[in-house]
Amino acid sequence: MAEQDETNSSPEHRTTTTEQGRFCVARCACGWRGPARRARSLARADAQAHFNPPGM
Repeated sequence: MAEQDETNSSPEHRTTTTEQGRFCVARCACGWRGPARRARSLARADAQAHFNPPGM
């Protein structure tokens, strides 16, 4: 079964990470989906960057 991590943020930007085979993917409640990553830490960083985009 795939493992999920949740990042508590605002309700419209609630992110999770899901493992799919050798890859981990970050997703958001708003419909955003990050790239498949081999490292969970990179998927989590993608989710964090989605929630806090540069310049904000």
